[in-house]
Amino acid sequence: MSQLRHSPLDAEHRALGARLVEFGGWEMPIQYTSVLEEHRACRQHAVAFDVSHLGSLRVTGAGAHALLQQAFTNDLGRIGPGRAQYTHLLDPDDAHVVDDIIVWWLTDDDFIVMPNASNTARIVDALGDPGGCSVEDITSSRAIIAVQGPEARAKLTAAVPAAADVPHFAVEAVDYDGAPGFAAGTGYTGEDGVELHVPVEAAASVWRAVLAGGVQPAGLGARDTLRLEAGLPLHGHELGPGITPLQAGLSWVVRFDKGDFRGRDVLLAEKERGVERRLRGLLVDGRQIPREGCAVMIDGTEVGQVTSGNFSPMLEQGIALAFLPPDAAEGTKVEIDVRGRTISAQVVKPPFFGR
Repeated sequence: MSQLRHSPLDAEHRALGARLVEFGGWEMPIQYTSVLEEHRACRQHAVAFDVSHLGSLRVTGAGAHALLQQAFTNDLGRIGPGRAQYTHLLDPDDAHVVDDIIVWWLTDDDFIVMPNASNTARIVDALGDPGGCSVEDITSSRAIIAVQGPEARAKLTAAVPAAADVPHFAVEAVDYDGAPGFAAGTGYTGEDGVELHVPVEAAASVWRAVLAGGVQPAGLGARDTLRLEAGLPLHGHELGPGITPLQAGLSWVVRFDKGDFRGRDVLLAEKERGVERRLRGLLVDGRQIPREGCAVMIDGTEVGQVTSGNFSPMLEQGIALAFLPPDAAEGTKVEIDVRGRTISAQVVKPPFFGR
């Protein structure tokens, strides 16, 4: 455990009695009370997640824009300074998703690139020698607090009023008790919310102020069930080795018309010949819980496997994501083998729960 990294808010979590687990090389809170309670609090009110385990790379300089355009699949030309964008980094050989990333475009030549917890070093390596810009890992210099839920902005008003007003997928500079940071209208729950990029020296005081405003702390267990209900992919499950954006149903993240980018030609070839599988949602007929690796069958023949599955606290049914043949359309009846017991489900289009 001594080799694990710790959030700047680690002492706050321990004081609140959080259950801590290893996640992506970090020791992070999985829950404070229960996953179900924290999940429903996010859907109905507002919760705060510590997501400081996410990476943060500061990319600055005259060549920053060109570097990111060439590396990632989405087109920064569709946004501008003061906006955020979801994008992918592809493997150049087979176009699988090395990582899915949020880019915060701060000013003309200043970006924060946010990879998943365990992929920061891979992104640095992929960017290579940046030439006319610099790439700096600033992960250890800040905490990231994600305030999510229908009441998130209202409850943030007392604690961080400037952050409460940041529009959806916008990014703005925010002063945190005299320490300069940022806030973005982003998240990973299917709810409205704001992510606070807070300098380490102000992290604990901002966390306490957010909770004092009536926001409930929540762990990564609820964050996972929330993202699954919202039909959002998780790296290592719906994204990763052998999985391309087209197979994951994320073609909107890829802009072939912007010019060359890493993995473009391989991915374009897959687009032209058609994908051999496609990520689908599965809605279980009942409360049974399909898990990762469970076989999915149509007419008794295995056609795929569950990549993520759990109980939906809002629907009170089992839900799952799985890669299936492209012709497995919405409404198709399937069976899922859960530890030798067959349960019935049907193919649906995510999200399973949405506003």
